Amino acid sequence: MAGILAWFWNERFWLPHNVTWADLKNTDEATFPQAEDLYLAFPLAFCIFMVRLIFERFVAKPCAIALNIQANGPQIAQPNAILEKVFTAITKHPDEKRLEGLSKQLDWDVRSIQRWFRQRCNQEKPSTLRKFCESMWRFSFSLYVFTYGVRFLKKTPWLWNTRHCWYNYPYQPLTTDLHYYYILELSFYWSLMFSQFTDIKRKDFGIMFLHHLVAIFLISFSYVNNMARVGTLVLCLHDSADVLLEAAKMANYAKFQKICDLLFVMFAMVFITTRLGIFPLWVLNTTLFESWEIVGPYPSWWVFNLLLLLIQGLNCFWSYLIVKIACKAISKGKAGKWNPLHVSKDDRSDIESSSDEEDSEPPGKSPHTATTTNGTSGTNGYLLTGSCSVDD
Repeated sequence: MAGILAWFWNERFWLPHNVTWADLKNTDEATFPQAEDLYLAFPLAFCIFMVRLIFERFVAKPCAIALNIQANGPQIAQPNAILEKVFTAITKHPDEKRLEGLSKQLDWDVRSIQRWFRQRCNQEKPSTLRKFCESMWRFSFSLYVFTYGVRFLKKTPWLWNTRHCWYNYPYQPLTTDLHYYYILELSFYWSLMFSQFTDIKRKDFGIMFLHHLVAIFLISFSYVNNMARVGTLVLCLHDSADVLLEAAKMANYAKFQKICDLLFVMFAMVFITTRLGIFPLWVLNTTLFESWEIVGPYPSWWVFNLLLLLIQGLNCFWSYLIVKIACKAISKGKAGKWNPLHVSKDDRSDIESSSDEEDSEPPGKSPHTATTTNGTSGTNGYLLTGSCSVDD
């Protein structure tokens, strides 16, 4: 075990040339990031999760009820052991041949069986009340952490001149505000990693899981080798669009359509500007070129930049989805109402594993052949996004 730890914490991987871990030990004069600080994220992630439960129960739910958002679930399908076995073990969307076989076996007409499968799919969909509560929690936390990040960064020199991220690196002391900001963000992503398995299932589950995993690794990695200054720029930049996305979702669930449309347009503009403009031209420029000039490359420098490029790849993917949604909305607006969050259920965000197209189309027919007008699409940049996320 000692040999494994020595290999993992090899100074020539983590630190620039001629720098050792002993040089970064805490002293009376200065405090530096320590790997053991990251353990604080686990109890704090649990606390964030508990605060979320309390918030959704005693704050978000009363707000939803005040906005006349009901918790009424979909119509329950008639109990039937044979159809239930087919639904759970074989397919949720039987083709015409299977429908005819079930019709003969049960002495039901085909339309009744199709209706049963639609109702059964609907049973697994969350209520609008639950979706509103989840979005309100994410909106509130994103607003808090983004506001804190802006207030913290506007007092730092590296916000105005990114070369300060690398001056005197890695001998940059860790301030209390920076430590709190980093651990809070890391704890939030850990809470999302675990709650994602109990949250509303969406079609981009795999992408968001990868996003959260990369975000946790990137935050932890940059903390250990004291790249926290540029890390704060990445975090704050990617938090900027999340607030607008969750606000647009809440407006959609409350049926404030004009507000929803306006917020979506604002979200799309902020997301694309920050992720495809500011992030590569400002952040990647300093991590790739300014750091090369001031500090020089070393092994963990390459890993850090590869992770940032992976994040940029996710940003491009989500930006593509946003543009796709906007184009469909514009096309649809020529014949009807502009409704950017209601254009396509094939794209992203509030699309559960059993989407509305699947419920409204007869089984055996591809959901992509239908144009739907209910539900929400968007992106989360928890990026780190959703983020996106927005979650980033």
